Amino acid sequence: MNDRTPTRAGALGPPVAPGGAGAAAAAARPSVIQLVFREKGALYAAYIPIFTDGGLFVPTTREYRLGEDIYLLLSLPDDPQRFPVAGKVAWITPANASGGRTQGVGVRFPNDDKSRQLKIKIEEILGTSIQSQKPTQTI
Repeated sequence: MNDRTPTRAGALGPPVAPGGAGAAAAAARPSVIQLVFREKGALYAAYIPIFTDGGLFVPTTREYRLGEDIYLLLSLPDDPQRFPVAGKVAWITPANASGGRTQGVGVRFPNDDKSRQLKIKIEEILGTSIQSQKPTQTI
């Protein structure tokens, strides 16, 4: 694992949505994914600044649909607090995507005060690196 891959709490490797009791159960209840960013580089690679209210790329092999609800429990570098985010799938990177892109989904933060504060916090952590031309896992 490198510093550009967020991890699921208590597991090695990229976060993967927990299995459910089938498609009907998944549709009735949003997925809950814990994202732990230990390094600023991993947060940079996953952050989606073009979403007005902010968003993150979530590496996952689970199948999602655009607009599907997804609940993130987000941990940021050097911050003991966990931030709950009730987002929506805004784009999908399928398996075997061109350019070697990681399979996963882009999660758009909701339009609320908590999300705006979280976006500001993420952008403060990233500082000037947010303007970098380094490739990311996002659009």
